[in-house]
Amino acid sequence: MYNPPDYYQVDELLTDEHKIIRSAVRDWVERAVKPIIDDYAQKHEYPTHLIKEMGEIGAFGPFIPEKYGGSGLDQIAYGLIMTELERGDSAIRSTASVQTSLVMYPIYAFGSEEQKMKYLPRLASGEWVGAYGLTEPNHGSDPGSMLTHFEDKGDHYLLNGSKMWITNASICDVAMVWAKDEEGKVRGLIVERGMEGFSTPETKRKWSLRASVTGELIFDNVRVPKENLLPNIKGLKGPLMCLNSARYGIAWGVLGAAMECYDTAVRYALERKQFHKPIASFQLQQKKLAEMLTEITKGQLLAWRVGMLKNEDRATPAQISMAKRNNVEMALKIARESRQVLGAMGITGDFPIMRHMMNLESVITYEGTHDIHLLITGMDITGIPAFE
Repeated sequence: MYNPPDYYQVDELLTDEHKIIRSAVRDWVERAVKPIIDDYAQKHEYPTHLIKEMGEIGAFGPFIPEKYGGSGLDQIAYGLIMTELERGDSAIRSTASVQTSLVMYPIYAFGSEEQKMKYLPRLASGEWVGAYGLTEPNHGSDPGSMLTHFEDKGDHYLLNGSKMWITNASICDVAMVWAKDEEGKVRGLIVERGMEGFSTPETKRKWSLRASVTGELIFDNVRVPKENLLPNIKGLKGPLMCLNSARYGIAWGVLGAAMECYDTAVRYALERKQFHKPIASFQLQQKKLAEMLTEITKGQLLAWRVGMLKNEDRATPAQISMAKRNNVEMALKIARESRQVLGAMGITGDFPIMRHMMNLESVITYEGTHDIHLLITGMDITGIPAFE
């Protein structure tokens, strides 16, 4: 049975409600995700049947008010849900992150009441799947240079351009798309499946996130109704606020991957014998395990504290950026060290470590690359933006 590390008794900082929510999601991951996820990753397929179940357990939009189909929970609860989902697989957590932080959140924060009532309940239940269109083939870390644009045609907008590396692209029912208007201002448009000229080819041949759907959003003279424009936001502030929410969820999510790898390494080290004794008795293995536990503990405290600040609406983008960068790097290092503890067995699908390691190679790049997050902290320290 999974034995989650909690060296500094972080559980004492959680409410009973937090623990009940975490337990419910953990049980679902054990029952529905872990028995099948390696097969799906090996086949390079996404387990679409899990989407409705994720809606049923409240994984979509947990902090969105109940009026709109969410659960009205706090940011700590959202983080705990992400941790448990990513313990299953980054693909599962990515689906929930995109649906919640990148699609539901902007509609809730910047949308009209009509947009909220139309889209949010269906996204919360998993009836509809959302995708988020910001990154372009030639514009990733520099979204302000995006080329996707739309024109006012009187009774509708005409949208042209493309987005790349989009989670859920080929299975999405709606896409939250950021594009420039005729004045060059970045605006948010809700694009629906079935609109003429809107296509979503899938990206294959990935070594990472193989159980996740990744693709493109292509807009060829797509007629978007005027009521699908988010009315309450202009400029890059909108998509960047969405990214802050997603990055926060990632800071918690990758703890799940790290904890799963660590727990696997501890169990294996205690059971595997070489030279007539468990390899856990050797100093170098104990060093690995002690360092893993130390880093996980630091990551837990970092995520919890930024979560409390977020509950109070005091978390800055730079603070969230630091948590994302630190915790993803930590999780990736722990996956690599855990693989070493398992030796050759670490590369097989019998254990989750190699799958987590490969997934984290994507997580360390998306929602802001590792280096860009470092420069965000640098700018916060010095006041000088080094990436411009």
